[in-house]
Order: sequence, then C-alpha cells, then structure tokens
Amino acid sequence: MTTEPSRPPTTTPSRPRGGGGGRLRDQLLALGPHDGAHRVAARAGVSILVPLLVLLAAGRLEWALYATFGAFAALYARDRGGAERRRMQLTLATLLVLAVGLGTVVATSPQRAWLAVPLAAGVAALGSTLSDRHAWHPPGALFLVFAFGATASVPSTASDVPVALGVAAASAALAVVVGGLGATVRARRGGSRAAGRPGTGAHTVARAAAGATAGATGGATVVAATRVAPTDVRRHALRAALGVALAGALATATGIGHPYWAMVSAVVPLAARDPRAQAVRGLHRLLGTGVGLLVAAALLGLDLEGLGLVLVVVALQVTAELLVGRNYALALVAITPLALLMVHLASPVPVGTLLLDRAVETLLGVAVGLAVGRALRRRP
Repeated sequence: MTTEPSRPPTTTPSRPRGGGGGRLRDQLLALGPHDGAHRVAARAGVSILVPLLVLLAAGRLEWALYATFGAFAALYARDRGGAERRRMQLTLATLLVLAVGLGTVVATSPQRAWLAVPLAAGVAALGSTLSDRHAWHPPGALFLVFAFGATASVPSTASDVPVALGVAAASAALAVVVGGLGATVRARRGGSRAAGRPGTGAHTVARAAAGATAGATGGATVVAATRVAPTDVRRHALRAALGVALAGALATATGIGHPYWAMVSAVVPLAARDPRAQAVRGLHRLLGTGVGLLVAAALLGLDLEGLGLVLVVVALQVTAELLVGRNYALALVAITPLALLMVHLASPVPVGTLLLDRAVETLLGVAVGLAVGRALRRRP
C-alpha cells in the first residue's frame, strides 16, 4: 500500500469564501471543490442500497447495521485508482468486518458497556497507526471505532456473531467490487484515456499527500502533507486511544445511553494534526450534529419502515458523500439522521432519549478530543 512521499508536490489552496483565509470563521464556512464527489457518492449509494434491499426481501432489515458498516469500505481511497484503491478498500473491508465481529462478541456480555471502553481505545490506536503508515483516505480510526462501538452497544447473543460477520463481510465484498468497477470500465475502453484523471499517475501522488490534511479539515483547504514520522505515529495512536478511553469512561459512568457516540466524537477532531484544524473539525461536528438532529427528529417522527426507510437511508448516504469533502458540517446534516435511523432500527428507544443522548455525547466527545489533542500536540 502506498504511503505519503517524503517530498510531495505542493497543491494550490482553495480560498475560503469571505476572505481572511486564516480566520477560524472562514475555515468553518469554507467550501472545498466538488472534485468528482458524485462518483464516490454513486459507489457509496450502490454499496448500501443492494445489501439493504436483500435484507428487506429476506425480512431481516434489523441486520442493516451490520451491512452498513461493511459498506463503509466504499468510502475509502476516493483519491486513489485501480490497484491502489482495491488494496486499500480490501484492507478496510477486512478491518471493518473484524470490528463488527468483535463488537458483536462484546455485545453478548452483561458488562458490555464497560468492556467496550478499553477495547474501543485499542481499536482507535490500531486504526490511527495503520492510517498514518498507509496514508488512508479518509484518515484516522473513526469508522473502525464507530463500527465496533455501535455493534457492541446492541444486546446480542452468541448466535448473532456469525450473522454479523456474514452480513458485514458480504456487504464489504460488494463495496470493494463496486469500488473497482470504474477502473475496470476505463481499462476496457482504453487505459490511455485515464491518464491525468483523478486517481492516476502524478495526480494520485499529489492527492495522497494532501488527503490526510484536507480530509481532516473538511476538505476546504488542500495543503501538502509529509510522511508521518515514527514518533508522530505513536503520539497520534496515544491520543486516539486516550481520547476514546476518557470519553467512553465519562459517558458510561454518567449513565448516558449510547457511550460510543462520545467515543466516536472524540476521534473526530483527532483526525487532524494541528490544534487549529482540530478546532475546525470539532466545531464542524457540533454545528452539523445540531442541525442534523432536527432532520433526524423529523424523519424519526415519520416512523419509516420497509422500502421507504431503505430509500431514505440511501439518499442520506449519497448526500453525505457529496458534501463530506466540501464541508464536514454540511455532511453531518445527513450523517446524523443516517446514524440515528440505523441505530434506532437495530435497538429502538424513545426518540427524545435518542436525540438527547446524541447531543450530549457529541458535546462530551468533542470536548475530550480537543483537550487531548491540545495536551498531546507536537511540541516545537
């Protein structure tokens, strides 16, 4: 798997609207380029639509949570093409399935709430390390922590473990196949026409170098990144593990209903490498979640089920992918109701409780993540 070059090409930053590019407000409101997001959104949409339709036909839509996490493999390597994309997506598909399996095993224990905290911290450390070493895009351990934490929170039995693994694996395999369709079609039409397209040649090198920073700040500012030094790899892993552990322990100790949301929210700002980018990422999480909760309240109030629920989930997934590279807060307006619909389907609770848990745990997790990021920031 390709790592970031030690001296990557420098790309031209896109200017945030409103001038004063260095100001926090401008970074919060900045819109990144579209950059072929419709292709990623289409792949993500197909990767989740097909498994959900199969589950709907089988009368097992309650397994949608497992399928959704497997389909997350389609979200990786949007800046790569061909064999590079396939390798990265295969790696993440495997890790996502393992995270789902481990989470489901934990969910069989009566002590699952506290057991999940140190294990989620370990998942965060592993994901952060592998992301730094192999230049994942999107960077960080967010999806792995999300997959583990969500499945660990749903009460399960031993018989659910092979189901979770099988559904997640089938969905992940489809996502990898869908992810490679574009390259296959282009190869059959003539490989020479792919030269200069996103994900090929020098363009891949430049975007791989810039991907970690651009993705961490919402995609609006593209800057060159450098190979991650071994000391920074260890520091990033430590802060990811510490942020998840602290957020999870606090949320669990206070009795909030979905502690993994605090753990996921703690990871979000830590995907960025410097305090300013972390602050932007954290504020995006808070603002986007706030608006997304209003959308979620409206959708949950409709009591969607069957095909209607499936189509809304797919529409939210596609919308999120169209926006996530442009502005993370805008993407969260779709991501938040998507997450709540999936969780509510797997383990229904009163809507008011669900919304309150999400709001409180997002605030808690972001606060912990920002504090840990500042305490363990790189010293000059």
